[in-house]
Amino acid sequence: MLAKVTSGAILGIDGYKVDVEVDLSQGLPAFDIVGLPDSAVKESKDRVRTAIKNADLAFPIKHITVNLAPADTKKAGPSFDLPIAVGILVCMNIIAPETIRDIIFVGELSLDGGLRPVSGVLPILHAAFKNGCKKALLPSDNAQEGALVSGMEVMGVNNLGELIESLNKHEWHGASVDIDELFSNEHMYYVPDFSDVKGQEGVKRALTIAAAGFHNIVLIGPPGSGKTMMAKRLPGILPELTLDESLEITKIYSIAGLLDNKKALITSRPFRSPHHTASTVSLVGGGRNPMPGEISLAHNGVLFLDELPEFQKRALETLRQPLEDRQVTITRVGGAHTYPSFFLLAASMNPCPCGYYGSSSKCHCTQNEISNYLGKISGPLLDRVDLQSESPFVDYTALRSSSPSPSTKEIRARVMVAVALQRERYKNERFTFNSQLGSAEIDRYCVIDTAGRALLRQAFEKMGLSARAYHKCLRVSRTIADLEQSENIEVKHLAEAIQYRGLDRKYW
Repeated sequence: MLAKVTSGAILGIDGYKVDVEVDLSQGLPAFDIVGLPDSAVKESKDRVRTAIKNADLAFPIKHITVNLAPADTKKAGPSFDLPIAVGILVCMNIIAPETIRDIIFVGELSLDGGLRPVSGVLPILHAAFKNGCKKALLPSDNAQEGALVSGMEVMGVNNLGELIESLNKHEWHGASVDIDELFSNEHMYYVPDFSDVKGQEGVKRALTIAAAGFHNIVLIGPPGSGKTMMAKRLPGILPELTLDESLEITKIYSIAGLLDNKKALITSRPFRSPHHTASTVSLVGGGRNPMPGEISLAHNGVLFLDELPEFQKRALETLRQPLEDRQVTITRVGGAHTYPSFFLLAASMNPCPCGYYGSSSKCHCTQNEISNYLGKISGPLLDRVDLQSESPFVDYTALRSSSPSPSTKEIRARVMVAVALQRERYKNERFTFNSQLGSAEIDRYCVIDTAGRALLRQAFEKMGLSARAYHKCLRVSRTIADLEQSENIEVKHLAEAIQYRGLDRKYW
């Protein structure tokens, strides 16, 4: 007897439909799985056999053939356990064939017949819904995640016995999720407050601009000046996520297996801070079975690289293309996988190996040591950073000052005003932030007057700016104008934007 069960798999960030065809025939007892299964899928036959037996059901002593179609794409992971088991149970007449129509089955089986959660449920169900599946049967721990797919009826079950009973009795206990409640409970995991930071008003200003326009930023200064402290407070002033952004992040984390089963939707912008020993693959993504890297896990959020020159130079250079294209394509023998990677790059670094460059009493680095240290950051990578801000030592008076510093709440309120202006301005575009403006959009939305053009020409010629740096100055000036709720870009906005391009001339 032949049974056909609908399931799904992951290709990059997207899911695709997989037909699990199960055939029971006379012959020597065997259990074969075909359709390019990996090791985890091949091991399904042992889990399925034992789970069915431990669910007090007789396992058929027949020749079992399972085909995972389409057969020309590699199948990975344990998520095919459940559809294979369902197909066998249909062939045994334990489950009626008509009860599984238009239902997608995804889940891993434990040996006692229980169901374990799997990764990638959200993109799989999105793809299934587009292909006409209206219902999904999942492990209970994945039900809330699956319920995020609008229009899909999702039921979670704990074991095979519960699944059989629900299908045969036509009982459907649909899961639901209140998205408004998830966003209202937000917003954040705990983020330290900017009011703790004494002094460094210039750096706070640069971080405010970076948050308002989603601009990349690098902080340069001696040890103990508060670079890391301030960067870790950056998530608190970023604008809230839209539903589309939230769903896109959730899909990535679901594929990576990092989604909390108790929280179906990620409602706060990610903040990823990999250690400087991170490899190229861990940053960009890849592996034998390609998975998203840190730049994709930071999608729509912040990628913070502390002690930037300590990272492998090869790893840093791989950031250049994702910073421009806002996506990364991992190419392997088995195919190409594209992951989104629109992130705000925040980096911090010392000006020399000892960190005290410019202080004759403290810095004892040779010029050759300083050149080698700074040389780890290439010109093309630095050119892709919108804002360069110097973080000087904080003097004793500032540290002991009792005058209040702006809080995260106050700074975020200013950021949200600028973001609201951008969302209204670009409501008919495919982007939201000023940092996403292309060359054509810059001509349309970053109009400057005669005095501004003269200033920009002078800076371009004297500072030797590249075409990329020229455009970044215009994008940053547009954000500065938005922070001041100015419709037009004025000379003072351009002047401030230009000053954030000077540190590479000072140190490099």
